[in-house]
Amino acid sequence: MVVNLGIGLPTRVANHLPAGREVVLHSENGVLGMGPAPAAGNEDFDLINAGKQPVTLLDGGCFFHHADSFAMMRGGHLDVCVLGAFQVAANGDLANWHTGAADAIPAVGGAMDLAIGAKKTYVMMEHLTKAGDSKLVERCSYPLTGMACVSRVYTDLAVIDLGSGGPRVIDIVEGLDFDDLQGLTAVALVDAR
Repeated sequence: MVVNLGIGLPTRVANHLPAGREVVLHSENGVLGMGPAPAAGNEDFDLINAGKQPVTLLDGGCFFHHADSFAMMRGGHLDVCVLGAFQVAANGDLANWHTGAADAIPAVGGAMDLAIGAKKTYVMMEHLTKAGDSKLVERCSYPLTGMACVSRVYTDLAVIDLGSGGPRVIDIVEGLDFDDLQGLTAVALVDAR
C-alpha cells in the first residue's frame, strides 16, 4: 500500500509500522518511502515531511517535485491517506483546514486533494476538543475539506467506521465502556465489536 500521512497526529504512524510490512509512506511535499523519525542528533533538515519534521528515507525511497506528488494524490495513486481533523461528521464529511475563527490561520495544504484523491481516507484525532466537545458530530460546523470521504476514524478512545449503517465502534480503549463513550460522543454510535 502507498499511504500518505498528514500533519499532526498522523505523522506518528511512521514510528509504529512493524518491520517487513508492505507499506510505502508518501508525503505531499514530495517524498516516497519515508521512514520513522530520525534519532536525536541524526536529523537532516533537508529531508522533511509535510509538517516540516525531519524524517528518514528507507532503502528505495525517493524525493521529487511537489507537483509530481500532487499528481500522484489527484490521480488516485494513493491507497490510503491518514489525516488529522477538527471535526468529522457521521456521514464522513471532513473539516480539517480551518475552524472558521476570524483570527485562525487557514492551512489548506493538500488535504482537499488527499481526502478526495486517496482510495480510502482515515482520520486520526483526539476524540474531544480542548473544551471537551465531541469532534465526531452530526454535521460539521467548520468549513469542509471533503464531503463523505472519511471511512474510518481513529481517536484516543475508539476506532469508528463510518458508512451507511451509521458510526460503528469496532474497537474501544481498555477501561472505557460503550455507554461512557456514547456519552462523550455527539452522534449515535453502534457497538459493532
